[in-house]
Amino acid sequence: MEMAIGTTVLINLLGGVALLLWGLRMVRTGITRAYGGKLRRQLGRSLSNRFKAFTVGIGITCLLQSSTATALLASSFAGQGAISAAPALALLLGADVGTTLVAQALSFDLSLLKPIFLFVGVCLFLSARGERQKHLGRVVIGLGLMLLALQLIITASTPMRESDIIQFLLTSLGEEPVLALLIGALISFLAHSSLATVLLVISLAAADSLPLNVGFALILGANLGGALPPLVATLGAAPALRRPPLGNFLFRLSGVILLLPWLNQVSDLLPLLEADATRQLVNFHLLFNLGLALLFLPLVGQAGRLIKELVPDRIEDEASLKPRYLDRSALGSPTVALSHALREVLRMGDLLESMVNKSFDALHQRNSAPIEKICQTDDLVDEYHEKIKLYLTELSRKSLTTEERRRCSQIMTFTTNLEHLGDIVETSLAELVKRTINQNIHFSQADLGEIDKLYLQTQSNMKLAFSVLMTSHLGNARQLLEQKMAIRENERLAIEAHQRRLREQIAVSPTDSALFLDILRDLKRVNSHLASVAYPLLDLAGELRSSRLRQQNQTEPLSEPG
Repeated sequence: MEMAIGTTVLINLLGGVALLLWGLRMVRTGITRAYGGKLRRQLGRSLSNRFKAFTVGIGITCLLQSSTATALLASSFAGQGAISAAPALALLLGADVGTTLVAQALSFDLSLLKPIFLFVGVCLFLSARGERQKHLGRVVIGLGLMLLALQLIITASTPMRESDIIQFLLTSLGEEPVLALLIGALISFLAHSSLATVLLVISLAAADSLPLNVGFALILGANLGGALPPLVATLGAAPALRRPPLGNFLFRLSGVILLLPWLNQVSDLLPLLEADATRQLVNFHLLFNLGLALLFLPLVGQAGRLIKELVPDRIEDEASLKPRYLDRSALGSPTVALSHALREVLRMGDLLESMVNKSFDALHQRNSAPIEKICQTDDLVDEYHEKIKLYLTELSRKSLTTEERRRCSQIMTFTTNLEHLGDIVETSLAELVKRTINQNIHFSQADLGEIDKLYLQTQSNMKLAFSVLMTSHLGNARQLLEQKMAIRENERLAIEAHQRRLREQIAVSPTDSALFLDILRDLKRVNSHLASVAYPLLDLAGELRSSRLRQQNQTEPLSEPG
């Protein structure tokens, strides 16, 4: 009989916990898909100092209901160099407090809201005319499912009071706080949610099925285990990405070590605030994280420097140049996954820029040694293209918003153009320069000046193209196409000037002339591929007409790449 009760309780508890996790996921993914871009922009504006970062960390985590998601976003910004260690750690301290506020809200009797949330959410979802309204419906349904799950857990755990075996096990855990802490940490890590674990503990306490001292130890463990998923997810990533989750884990570990010996004394003081068992547990959860914030927020600068010493920057070598940010665990959060893909595209751009620069360094230094490395670099570019394409293809199979799907397609298309650009540099431009050196061909100062002029424009356009990719700024997109036309016009003028010089000179080798013209052609081709990133943005804005850019002054329009 005891065994039957235990099995039934376990099955019902697992069902309730599964529903709770699903509700949390619906809220998180709904908010991310509806407002993911705005959340990232708000995060970007909050990184100027630790106090802003702390406040925004609270707000975003209250919306996402997941400190893990906030930690991965913070790591993403840190990896891009947009945030230093100190505000990143402050952001995560705020995220920890944010989860406690959600637990506080859900610990009250909200049973009346459960059917209301479910009804309103389904109506919003079914009547949605746009993606955002549909995702908001998903959020409201998720909230209703969370409340329903909490009720199921309370109902399922009620028979635990009648089971002598279960009560004996729980009472024994009260005498082993370290074991209870480790169990709480394990549950939190497996569920990837400290909030879900805390809510489970609260529900068991509400059913009078869990001793309070065991509940305190489990919640302490939930806080520790909640810091593990982002730490594990970034283990193989760059040092800048690993530092914020590691710092947050060390903060929580320090808090646990400091508090655990005094757990009984602290729990004796909590009834002075509120006598109800569930309120004591959520207050303990809140006070623990507020205590961490008060203790470590003034020390995030020193902590950031310590973490940097523990996780130093890597010395760049061939292995470190390979793609490393395409984290498959982030595919469930499209905004985070797209940011990872963008980071790899930027690194791919750095490799391509080095290929172009090596070609012209070799031309000016009359030394073919830099060209030997171009082939090796192009192999890396091809690897980037392949891995980014596979990553984005897998992401495109997920449920994405229209904007996320457009962004995914834009990044994939531009990555393909960059791969073609690399082929041009390796198989054509670099070979032309190598022939120039090996055959001891010396261009005239005028011809060399024309080549350098297009080369400098290419360098500028490469930076502008990646700016357009990152910001989707229409003004920069227009400027990029204008620069493409300027390159084309400069090439035409350079060819005309070259032909004029040929007519004025007696002995000029046809080979010299052909190499000069081919180098100009390759630079024009490189710029055509760079300009490709502007067309989807201008087309979406309605500024392309008959494959041409509308000009306000009605001057000669710009053509598409080709």
